[in-house]
Parts: sequence; C-alpha cells; structure tokens
Amino acid sequence: MHLSFSYNSLSFIVLVVFGISLVVQLLYHWGLFSRVAFYKKNRRPKLDEELEPVSVVICARNSYEYLTELIPALLSQNYPDFEIVVVNDCSDDETEEYLKELARMEPKIKPVQMKQHLNFFNGKKFPLSMGIKSAQNDLIIFTECNCMPANDQWLRSVVNCYGGNTEVVIGYSPYTQKKGIMNKLIRFDALQQGLQYLSSTLAGHPYMGIGRNLSYRQDLFFRNKGFISHYTTSVGEDDLFINKVAKKRNTEALIDAENTIYTTPPSSFRLWMRQKSSRYSTIPKYNTKTRLQLSVFYISQFLFHASFITLLCLKPAFAITGGEVFYIPILAFFFLLRFGTQLIIYRSASKRLGEKGLLPGLIAYDFLFAFLSPWQRLMGRMNVGVE
Repeated sequence: MHLSFSYNSLSFIVLVVFGISLVVQLLYHWGLFSRVAFYKKNRRPKLDEELEPVSVVICARNSYEYLTELIPALLSQNYPDFEIVVVNDCSDDETEEYLKELARMEPKIKPVQMKQHLNFFNGKKFPLSMGIKSAQNDLIIFTECNCMPANDQWLRSVVNCYGGNTEVVIGYSPYTQKKGIMNKLIRFDALQQGLQYLSSTLAGHPYMGIGRNLSYRQDLFFRNKGFISHYTTSVGEDDLFINKVAKKRNTEALIDAENTIYTTPPSSFRLWMRQKSSRYSTIPKYNTKTRLQLSVFYISQFLFHASFITLLCLKPAFAITGGEVFYIPILAFFFLLRFGTQLIIYRSASKRLGEKGLLPGLIAYDFLFAFLSPWQRLMGRMNVGVE
C-alpha cells in the first residue's frame, strides 16, 4: 500500500485544521462537558430544621399575566420559611394592584413598588438591587416572571446545595418544550450554553449564572458593592456579577432535572436573537481565562464544520494505493467520531438538565450554531439588542 501526502496543497492545510479542531472538540466534550453528563448527586437532603429562611426575589415590569401563574406556584413550595419579594419596576398594567391585594392576604408576599426610572442604573440592576436590599433573609434565590417551578421542591433543591462555605448556587432553567423548529433551536442553544457554564462550575471555574435559577447570599452582594463595577451596562446582573464573585471554594452547581424551574421561551426569532446578542455583549468584560475558554470552543466548532465541508469539495490531500477511494470513508469516520461523542454527552446531559426531544436533530442544530454563534457574538460586540 502506497500512502502519499501533498504538503503544499490547500486541501492538506484544511485537513490539518480539521484534525486540530476535532481534537479540541473531543477534549471539550470528554474533559469538560462530561462533568455534567455523568454528574451524580452526593448531597444528603437537609432536614426541615436545617433549612435556613430564604427570600425569593423577582423583578416585574408589565408581567401581570405571568405573575398570576408564578406567585401561586411559589406560595405552594414545600419549604418551611420563605418570603417572596416582588419588585414592581414601573409597570403600567395591573401588576401593582395585584401585588397589593396579594400582600393583604398573604404575609409571605413583600411588594416593592418603583414609580420612576433612575438614569444612572440601566436595565434590571437597580430594581434588582432594591429587591435584594428589601429581603429579610441572607439567603436569596432569584427567578423571573416567565418561569414556573416543575414541582413544590424547587426551593429545597436550591438550598440543599448550600454547605459551610457556599455563597453562590448556579442552576439551569430549561425552556418549556413546544412545537416548532424555533423552540428546538432555542432549547438546544440553552443546553449547549448550560453545558459550558455548569461544567466550568463543576471544574472549579464558575464564570456565569442565569437569573432564572440563581442564588447567592445578601452579604456577598453587599461586600462586593453589588452591581457598581458594571452599572453602566444594561445587562449582566447575573453573569457579570457571578464572574466577579464566584470562586471554586464558594460556588456550587445545581443539576436537578426533577426539581428544576422552567422558562417560557421567546415568542419570536427576532426577540431571541436580540436576547442572545445582549447576552454576548457582556463577554468582553469576562476575565481572560473565561474569554479564552469560550473563544476556543466556538472557533473549533466553526472550524470543524467549515473544514469538513471544504474537504468534501477540494481534491484530497492524500492518496492511498494511487487512488482516492478511502478518502471519503476516512473523513466520514472522524466526523462520526465527534458526532458519536457529542451524542453520548448530550444524551446524558439532557436527562440531568430536563431537556427532551433534541437528540434527533443534533447534527443539524450543531451545524447551524457553528455558524450562527459567531454572528450572535459579533452582534453582541456591536451592542446590537442591548438596551
């Protein structure tokens, strides 16, 4: 058998890129994402007398319809001592009247009414700060109006993550499963992002959380002067703050599909793209290690698919026994090697994070986001969608 290489050809260069990106992607999946995929709970559930009182903090703006569903679900949580602090951020719907009526009937409800916006704090940071300041308890759990607990054990599952040194708990919130390709794309993107930040947390390098399922101590917030370091940025009340205060020794990951909290997905592709570009706009403010970790993943994902397509179109960089008969099968083998790895990891991770129905379209979703994610990051750098 005679094997020859064309070192000067474009196809050989692309082949090298394909090989390197393949290795990098395998390292990410087996070395990092596997921490979530094969995660096993080892915490003893706390007894009622071990559960400290908590404050659930929610910011609401024109969210009356969501609140009428969320608040009753929160009030039915099987937890001995908690309050619900709802910050009404200048709503002009029925939110204020609803919260006042609830507070008269239910002592757990604590409304915080805001009548005007303040120019020096953009986005949700000021109302969220008001909610944290108004909370009676040191342990605070955050969610958003368009969320819904899967059952009455959500608060317990969060608090069970707290140990002696724990000050931050980072959780995952799957989007509600609905019909349509857009719903699958949104949920796949959330799953891929969740694998990144939850795996990093389990690896001792927490860098972000999501405000739909996040918890930290009030004392930690005040010790670090809240959102002051990034108050001019309209977003980042969850990821930029966590990027600053979360450390290996004080942060735990909440991975619990049974007791999670679900989120209503964006109503349109345009709104979702706007939210994503806003999220990506905060990445330049992350620390260097985190930016490098994210960049290498997305670049290698893009290069893997781009080089694979290019190799299918170009003349092979090598020949075996004077022909090219083995070229396509060898290329397909390495492509399927990555896909098989991804299938194993994503299948296990989906079960642990409460995602369903995404595996049949895994190749298509991954291929699409290999090219869509760089565009979203570019829009984020340009502050498109950031208010």
